[in-house]
Amino acid sequence: MKYKTIIEPFRIKMVESIRMTTEKEREKFIKEAKYNLFLLKADDVIIDLLTDSGIAAMSSKQWSGMMIGDESYAGAKSWKKMESTIKDLTGYKHVLPTHQGRAAERILYGCMGGKGKTFISNTHFDTTRANIEFSNAEAIDCPTEIGKKPSAKHPFKGNMNVSKLTSTIKDKHQENVAGVILTVTNNSGGGQPVSMKNAREVSEICKKHNIPLIIDACRIAENAYFIKKREKEYKNHTYKEIAQEMFALADGCTMSAKKDGIVNMGGFLALNSQKLTEQCRNELIITEGFITYGGITGRDMEAIAIGLEEVFDPDYLQYRIASTTYLGKKLVQMGIPIMLPVGGHAVYIDAKSLYSHIPVDQYPGQALVCNLYLKGGIRSSEIGSVMFGKKEENGKRIYAPMELVRLAIPRRVYTQSHIDYVIEVFEQIKKEKIKAKGIKIVKEPKYLRHFTAHFKFI
Repeated sequence: MKYKTIIEPFRIKMVESIRMTTEKEREKFIKEAKYNLFLLKADDVIIDLLTDSGIAAMSSKQWSGMMIGDESYAGAKSWKKMESTIKDLTGYKHVLPTHQGRAAERILYGCMGGKGKTFISNTHFDTTRANIEFSNAEAIDCPTEIGKKPSAKHPFKGNMNVSKLTSTIKDKHQENVAGVILTVTNNSGGGQPVSMKNAREVSEICKKHNIPLIIDACRIAENAYFIKKREKEYKNHTYKEIAQEMFALADGCTMSAKKDGIVNMGGFLALNSQKLTEQCRNELIITEGFITYGGITGRDMEAIAIGLEEVFDPDYLQYRIASTTYLGKKLVQMGIPIMLPVGGHAVYIDAKSLYSHIPVDQYPGQALVCNLYLKGGIRSSEIGSVMFGKKEENGKRIYAPMELVRLAIPRRVYTQSHIDYVIEVFEQIKKEKIKAKGIKIVKEPKYLRHFTAHFKFI
């Protein structure tokens, strides 16, 4: 007998208390945080959906693995275990450990980039773009047209626009294109998956023009889930086999293991090129640590090695996607506009549609994240013109193509009752949406402004 209810494939043996704040208290807290939810104290948050990065609940196997972590400075047993696991998964010859994904990005794109160079992606995420632009290179997005329409349905809205990729290579001249980056799943594009067919087409274009293809593999297990379910030729493949096939199409990858590695800290860079690896190793030693620990502990390496195995478990992935889909479906039934279809790690609210009376220059996404916190103590993340917009030297502001709010679901952390609470808060948000006010930026840094900018309601 097959039942409709998909239960969590684990038991809970330790809990962490949540402090239940009042709306009056939250008004004070958010004002002190300058209406930037990154600046809130975690203890003042009831449900934390800011990110799915590094806040997973690790398994008993991972915790027991941490107890045998080898903390030797060089050549630790835990490093060899992590390296072996990554090589088996990716097939790449060289692995460099880093303390998290953005460290791998900084090292790799710092070595590959520089003035006059261009990187092309289905959609660069915030830290990826910042590291590329910090090297004085240019970051260009090539999403599909349907990927920019939140309400439109397509099985692989995270795909790269191959026609635009080809024309961009031609416009920029292939010798100036430092690399192509395929982010799976496409986080900035609403957490949408990339098909194997699209990955193969992108790989062929890169090989034709002798351009390195790099996979941002933060959520590759979740992407493999959608390929198995939506590309019929892969229905009999395991999730790991699908991931391995995608890795084989590229020349290397970066990964924040804080996502599909199901750990609290760690990441890696994996490459086939000996020359590029040597450049990156030099940078790693200068900034992160020796080449066999790269800024993370032996116990973290043990947890990563185990997490990269556990993440491909069919029961885990079914539960993972089902829990996100549950929230998305309930919001749709309520009439809340979201990015469709629901992605793997998060539900993305179309704030531009929900708050249609708030113009983009008043940041409807930031207004929504503030209101979610005020009404229910929910912390979420704006994925719109605050994160991806820009202020040019002449003061002109550039706005993002979509104004989204991401409800990122931490792995193995919240139960269905927590998600039902989130749904109730949205019922209140919908009732009061016409009263919502816009937001203005009162202070901002040059890079990654969403982390530290100050805001104010208009």
